Amino acid sequence: MERLLLTLAMVVFVALAFWGLYRGWQHRAQRQADIPALPAVPAETGDEMTPPLAGVYVSTTRSGSWQDRIVAQGLGVRDRALVRATPAGVLIDRENSEPLFLPRSALRAIGTAPGIAGKVMGQAGGVLLLTWDLDGTALDSGVRADDPDEQQTWLQAARTLLPTTPQHTKTEGEQA
Repeated sequence: MERLLLTLAMVVFVALAFWGLYRGWQHRAQRQADIPALPAVPAETGDEMTPPLAGVYVSTTRSGSWQDRIVAQGLGVRDRALVRATPAGVLIDRENSEPLFLPRSALRAIGTAPGIAGKVMGQAGGVLLLTWDLDGTALDSGVRADDPDEQQTWLQAARTLLPTTPQHTKTEGEQA
């Protein structure tokens, strides 16, 4: 009997923990209601500038605040993705979520970082970081590429999308 009561207590505790996580996620989404609507994917984006980069879309955060995950509008959901660089901008084509399109005019920087909310790598350039502007709100979207070599090739091609001289997000361990 004692074992049954302990088991039931653990089940209730775990259920309450999951409920608390769910409520916290909902409250975060409500606090982020000021995030503008995401840009629509255009019907024609043009030919891809480089082969798509396979990886995992990790999250989107407010720029410069790598732990402030944005959960509104599905931006906080981790998912497998293909990242495509086209003349119109960058398309993060997520498997189980709506695609995320970053128009060329909104891109501010394309580089790497050691981490973003939801994923911290043991290497300085472990996460591809796309800094962009959404109607005055600066955001960082992170993708962990499956192949670091393909990530470097993709980065070189994608940086040509930037409106000015290509910028690079300095990562730990890099020389100035």
